[in-house]
Amino acid sequence: MPDSQTPASRGGVRLARGASPWLLPTVATAALSLARARKSGRWAAVAVPTTALAAGMLWFFRDPEREITQGRVISPADGVVQSIMPWKDGRTRVAIFMSPLNVHVNRAPLSGTVTSVEHIPGGFVPAFNKESENNERVVWHFDTELGDIEMVQIAGAVARRIVPYVPQGTKVEQGERIGLIRFGSRVDIYLPEGVEAAVEVGQATTAGVTRIDRD
Repeated sequence: MPDSQTPASRGGVRLARGASPWLLPTVATAALSLARARKSGRWAAVAVPTTALAAGMLWFFRDPEREITQGRVISPADGVVQSIMPWKDGRTRVAIFMSPLNVHVNRAPLSGTVTSVEHIPGGFVPAFNKESENNERVVWHFDTELGDIEMVQIAGAVARRIVPYVPQGTKVEQGERIGLIRFGSRVDIYLPEGVEAAVEVGQATTAGVTRIDRD
C-alpha cells in the first residue's frame, strides 16, 4: 500500500476527459504558428506564447494513473486542505482548495452508488474566498457503506465549467474518476457524524491516495 500522503502512480499519464474544448484550439493555434514561423518573423513572435500556452494546457489537463489507497474515505481531489468545519447536522466538512497547478480530475471518495448529481448555478469568485459558498457547483450524493456521503465540486474565478463523468444511478469504485473542474477550484467532502477527519488544515492531498478519515 502506498503512503497515504504521497502520490502513487502506475507509470501512466493521460489527458483528462472534458479537456478538448480548451485543449484542441490551443494546440492547433500553437502548431499553426510554429509552422508559419519558419517563413515569417511576425508568426515567430506569436509562436512563443502560443506554444507556452499549449504546453501549460497539456500540463493542466494531465490525468495520471494512481494506485488507490485502501481506507474508508479517501480524498476526492488533489490540493490543500483549506478548512475543517463541524456542520449543523453533525457532519464534518473538509474543504480542499485546488490551485491551477494541481491535477483537476476528481475521484470517488468511497465505493457506492451515485444517488444524485445536481448542478447549481452561481457566481465565480476565487475558491479560497468565503463568498465562494455561493459559486457555481455540482453537488454529488453517494449511497455507501457509511450511508449518504455528500461531495461538492465548486467552480472558482477561472474554473467556470464542471464536467461530471458519471450520471445518477452509476455504481462507482473508490478512487474511480467521476469528474473534472477546469482550472482553480475547490472540492468539499462531508464526513458523516462520528467519523473524524485525519487530515489537517494546510495539508496537501492527492485524489485517490490521501486518506481523509481516522479509524
